[in-house]
Amino acid sequence: MALSFCLELVFLVSLLCLNLAFGHSEEGATLLEIKKFFRDVDNVLYDWSDTPSSDYCVWRGVTCDNVTFNVVALDLRGNRLSGQIPDEIGDCSSLKSLDLSFNELYGDIPFSISKLKQLEFLILKNNQLIGPIPSTLSQIPNLKVLDLAQNRLSGEIPRLIYWNEVLQYLGLRGNKLVGGLSPDVCQLTGLWYFDVRNNSLTGSIPQNIGNCTAFQVLDLSYNQLTGEIPFNIGFLQVATLYELNFLHSSSSMTISLQGNHLSGKIPSVIGLMQALAVLDLSSNKLNGPIPPILGNLTYTEKLYLHGNKLTGSIPPELGNMSKLHYLELNDNQLTGHIPPELGKLTELFDLNVANNNLEGPLPDNLSSCTNLNSLNVHGNKLNGTIPPAFERLESMTYLNLSSNNIKGSIPIELSRIGNLDTLDISNNEINGSIPSSLGDLEHLLKLNLNRNHLAGVIPAEFANLRSVMEIDLSNNHLSGVIPREFMQLQNLFSLRLENNNLSGDVMSLVNCLSLTILNVSYNNLAGDIPTSNNFSRFLPDSFIGNPGLFGYCLSSPCHVSHPAEKVISKAAILGIALGALVILLMILFAACRPHNPTPFPDGSLDKPTVTYSRPILVILHMNMALHVYEDIMRMTENLSEKYVIGNGASSTVYKCVLKNCKPVAIKRLYSQYPQCLKEFETELETVGGIKHRNLVCLQGYSLSPSGNLLFYDYMENGSLWDFLHVSTKKKKLSWDMRLRIALGAAQGLAYLHHDCSPRIIHRDVKSSNILLDKDFEAHITDFGIAKSLCISKSHTSTYIMGTIGYIDPEYARTSRLTEKSDVYSYGIVLLELLTGRKPVDNESNLHHLILSKTANNSVMETVDPEITDTCKDLGAVKKVFQLALLCTKRQPSDRPTMHEVTRVVRKPNAIRHPTNKTAGIDPTVQSYLLQRRVCKSQDSTLSQLPFNEYLTRIMERSYLLKPINLRERKKEKDGTWKVEGTGTTN
Repeated sequence: MALSFCLELVFLVSLLCLNLAFGHSEEGATLLEIKKFFRDVDNVLYDWSDTPSSDYCVWRGVTCDNVTFNVVALDLRGNRLSGQIPDEIGDCSSLKSLDLSFNELYGDIPFSISKLKQLEFLILKNNQLIGPIPSTLSQIPNLKVLDLAQNRLSGEIPRLIYWNEVLQYLGLRGNKLVGGLSPDVCQLTGLWYFDVRNNSLTGSIPQNIGNCTAFQVLDLSYNQLTGEIPFNIGFLQVATLYELNFLHSSSSMTISLQGNHLSGKIPSVIGLMQALAVLDLSSNKLNGPIPPILGNLTYTEKLYLHGNKLTGSIPPELGNMSKLHYLELNDNQLTGHIPPELGKLTELFDLNVANNNLEGPLPDNLSSCTNLNSLNVHGNKLNGTIPPAFERLESMTYLNLSSNNIKGSIPIELSRIGNLDTLDISNNEINGSIPSSLGDLEHLLKLNLNRNHLAGVIPAEFANLRSVMEIDLSNNHLSGVIPREFMQLQNLFSLRLENNNLSGDVMSLVNCLSLTILNVSYNNLAGDIPTSNNFSRFLPDSFIGNPGLFGYCLSSPCHVSHPAEKVISKAAILGIALGALVILLMILFAACRPHNPTPFPDGSLDKPTVTYSRPILVILHMNMALHVYEDIMRMTENLSEKYVIGNGASSTVYKCVLKNCKPVAIKRLYSQYPQCLKEFETELETVGGIKHRNLVCLQGYSLSPSGNLLFYDYMENGSLWDFLHVSTKKKKLSWDMRLRIALGAAQGLAYLHHDCSPRIIHRDVKSSNILLDKDFEAHITDFGIAKSLCISKSHTSTYIMGTIGYIDPEYARTSRLTEKSDVYSYGIVLLELLTGRKPVDNESNLHHLILSKTANNSVMETVDPEITDTCKDLGAVKKVFQLALLCTKRQPSDRPTMHEVTRVVRKPNAIRHPTNKTAGIDPTVQSYLLQRRVCKSQDSTLSQLPFNEYLTRIMERSYLLKPINLRERKKEKDGTWKVEGTGTTN
């Protein structure tokens, strides 16, 4: 009897094993069949093979259930896969998560996906899918996330989709969908994210929209919606700040209706929506007044009402919106004064009321908005004077007061706004002279004072505006000459001085090699129009109206000989002959006379006025040990222009190839002979003693009143700035190369901050100070000397250390730079690497752009296409974005150290842990969920944090979980999961 039972048991176990083996073989065969439909240009699915030893559960992108070994998640995002999604995908019957996003898939969405009855996450965004959205997707009973954004889908949104009771996230932005919004949308009682931005939807917003009480993100922007905003939209306030789930990426509500054709008035009931964080009604046809009740929105951070037809005055009640960061009311028909109550908005970052009909003076109270970064009042009827109290706006980078009726003089207090990069006071009634102290605004990029009543001379101190790209002083009453010091403005792109009373010549502009737009017409200038340095690229119209100028055929008579004047007198011939003889004798005398090479060529910016003793070359490393100063001058032909490889705000860089040693880069400083020479030499010798594979080595230096030269290792591939932003040098940088560059720069800074004694703060971290060798290894330059260079200039102006776009906002408050200031600047460099964009471009600020995109969950739209073409895992890109935002936190104490940054950059995927219960969710959210389950005993406080704060803490403390083997998980008696081998790394 016992033997019979044992035989039956063995038979059942064998049968079960056969079934499992057959099932496993079938799952693997299905995956291989799916692979056939994909064109895998990068061979990322190399391990998907039918070899006997191949286990499909460990194939790339495949996650299996720990018990049944069925495929429960397929994550192939960002692998550059092309082809159509095969019908065979419907045969993966246990699939809970399918993510094929960020590929190049085309064709229709197969109807067979509706066979996946256990599917919870379907993410197909950022492909090239076409056709309609299958209505059969509504037959997937457990579907929670449906993200089809950024494709080419057409047709209407299937109404049956709205009857899926468990759907929480519906992302359809960036398609070609038509039709209207169905009232059935509110049948989705659990839907918190609804995004149909940038489609072609028509009709009106459903009147029952207020019944969708679970909404936290409602984005209907950039469609063709018409009609009025429904009154009961105010009922969405049910989602209060205390009821929101941590998985919902924001702690409050966002309503985006911009870019439609909505009309009527703004419903006053919106003022009752206490959970509202972002309200964007811009670029519509809304009319009527701004409801004063909006002042009750004390949690709202962004209020965008620009580009409508709003009338009436700006309600003083808006000053009660204590959390407000962005207030944009421009391009409306508003009247009245700017309310002084806006001065209570101490967290305000951007205030734009341009192109309205506002009157009265600029309120002094605005100076209380100490976080204000941008103020634009262009195109109104404002009068009065510029408040001197604006000097308190130390964080201000953009100030536009143009096209008003502002009177009085330019207050010298404006020159104390140290971070200012754009100052536009044009088209007003400003009088008096231009304060020379404006030359202290060394981060200024654009200065526009045209169409005023300014008199006096152009200040020579403008030569200190080393970053300036545009200067417009036209249509004033300026006199005097164009300052000779203008030749130092190597970044100057546009200079407009027309319609003034200027005299003298234009020779001071010859060395402005970046100058592309020039207009000096209708002045009293005289002399030759030069043709050197491509000066002839300017059209004759740039010089007309100056009777004394010649060199072009202007409207005044040209200096060209007429036929009657071609007879040359004998006296003239004799004079020419004598002159030629004198010149010949001078040449012979110079040739026979022994001479030493002059320190610098004629026309040098720092040309000595007296003769000094021969400069001494101080050698710090053996590479240059056999050479003297004269060797340098001889090999570079006295620092001839043809050896220039770069120009900056503080120096010109030359390449020098010396015999029997590696090439060196010579940095010639614009600054004068350092006042504290001994201190500067000590600092240079200290820097010369620092050696690290990611730091540019200082080989030597030469300091003298005739010129200051620093000698560095030569880097074959130039600067990171050149590769990213200079069109003539721009080359493709793959994701791996960018990550390597980011790591090298981080390691170099970490060495300066933590391993040098004393520790060194760089003070000017930027992409142009990150140089690339022949292997594209990153090397940081200009460390350890920025402070001394600033001190040497302090006798002429108040010098602001750092570079606009990279500088720590806290520096404007404290005038102190710390290691965390370098961390902030490094974070901006990371954003450059991720997006390929400049930190400041015209009026655009990269950091502000990324913050706004992050708020709208669209930061990945800014990724450089070269990254998406070469990155196999965009999850790593997201991690680096998150790291960049941590590095650029407003409070220095919230930023990580460079050691912590280095650890994260070295392993950007360190916090990615897919599990069968969270497959398909963003990897960081997976880490959060896992932390809540398994880390009670390790850090119960951390495991209970909201997601956003958790992410900050996990980056700051390097609280990164080790990789987890899911088959080693064990369930404890108390119901929690224990994972063998997990822990934290510090």
